[in-house]
Amino acid sequence: MSTDKVAAGGGAAGAGKSPGTATLITGLTAFMAGLDNLVVVTALPTIREKLGGSLEDLEWTVNAYTLSFAVLMMFGAALGDRFGRRRMFIAGLLLFTAASAAAALAPGIGELIAARAVQGAGAAIVMPLSLTLLTSAVPAAKRGAALGIYGALNGLAIAGGPLVGGVVVQHMSWQWIFWINVPVGLLLAPLAWRGLAESRGPNNRLDLPGTILVSLGILGLVYGLIRANGHDGWGAPLVVGPLVAGVVLVAVFVQWERRSRAPMLPMGMFRNRAFSAVNAGGLLMSVGMYGVVFLITQFMQTIQHMSPTEAGVRMLAWTAMPLLVAPVAGIMSDRIGGRPVVAFGLALMAAGFAYWAVVMSPDVSYVAQLPGYLLGGVGIACFFAPLLNLTMSSVAVSEQGIASGSTSATRELGAALGVAALASVFTHNGGYASGQDFVDGFVPALWVGAAAVALAAVVMLFATPPAGVREQLGAEPDSAEPVRDEVGSTPSATR
Repeated sequence: MSTDKVAAGGGAAGAGKSPGTATLITGLTAFMAGLDNLVVVTALPTIREKLGGSLEDLEWTVNAYTLSFAVLMMFGAALGDRFGRRRMFIAGLLLFTAASAAAALAPGIGELIAARAVQGAGAAIVMPLSLTLLTSAVPAAKRGAALGIYGALNGLAIAGGPLVGGVVVQHMSWQWIFWINVPVGLLLAPLAWRGLAESRGPNNRLDLPGTILVSLGILGLVYGLIRANGHDGWGAPLVVGPLVAGVVLVAVFVQWERRSRAPMLPMGMFRNRAFSAVNAGGLLMSVGMYGVVFLITQFMQTIQHMSPTEAGVRMLAWTAMPLLVAPVAGIMSDRIGGRPVVAFGLALMAAGFAYWAVVMSPDVSYVAQLPGYLLGGVGIACFFAPLLNLTMSSVAVSEQGIASGSTSATRELGAALGVAALASVFTHNGGYASGQDFVDGFVPALWVGAAAVALAAVVMLFATPPAGVREQLGAEPDSAEPVRDEVGSTPSATR
């Protein structure tokens, strides 16, 4: 969507508001929401010890957040279009803050999972609107720097999640990984009311049936996968039933979106090979990456008896690498295009997982594991650095908002499916009985993760936009040059 429409109904974009204040508010809010995607991972063994619960419960502790985040993100953007972006941004922020407090106070694993689902819903409102509000508040001449700061904070959230979780759990308590959100949220809400300009979008229709269909469909698929990890087995009614219902509901969602006058996700966009490739590649990448992260942190603490802080520090070889490599990857994508850089990064990540599968044993040293961390870190940096511009250059200018929202949602969906799928592989080949039992399950899960990411690399090679789109954008097929709209501004990554 063009940013001249972002402020529709709200006056001049960002009139009377400080661009610096807008950057700070939106960047910190996005950092907080992004941090909670991974901060809980290093706390899982402690949560399991303190609250009890099975591997299935630990999966839901992660997936409750990523699922509601994924399926409600585009709906959250539509809420802002209709009711006011600043108003809904603050509402989402307060919902996220309240859910964080509820998670910290949770007396049992069930209550924690419920609070995480509400957290994800708050994040689904905050994340798309934060970028839209920032884009409309900052003049075009300064927008590149503001978006750079915003992106750096998101990268820092990914890098810092496992480390922050480990330090907080070890030196305070697991509850504080959620309590730290409360004062920040309560401070940012009034600042957002004063520091951000209100705006609305031209689309004031909410696709509530589409949201319900896709939410229940994805929930059925993930629920079935997670139930299969327990004692039910693949033939149990509580496994087959949700899986079949999930497939049917997703199919109905597709048909609804094809006929809806105001679809949440226009199905016609998937006739664009580049758009389909970017979405499929992003989903497969998340399946592999998040599934492996879910298991590797438990391997470190449960089998190799590392403290949460030690696990978080060792994960930095993977998670902090984007902060170092992303600038180089960005330069390379300027020179040779984003498509080969993304495919190369995914190939490196797949190689890292395959390397782990070969060397993994209960007593494998960190030095022996290190090449896998480094390959994964460089790979993820090469993937994310050119991804936004690769997404934007795959569709026409008028479709860029929906396209970016879609790719963000599919990556979150991939995270939920990846945790469920790789945990299923793990439980059907091993378990927690001993170090060797864990490795017996972990190694085939690593091979599945490597295969998913390798397939993502192949799929991304097809992300070449149609000639008509290239002519409209005036760019090379996979150019990483930012696409500009008719008023010279960078399009937002939301609807």
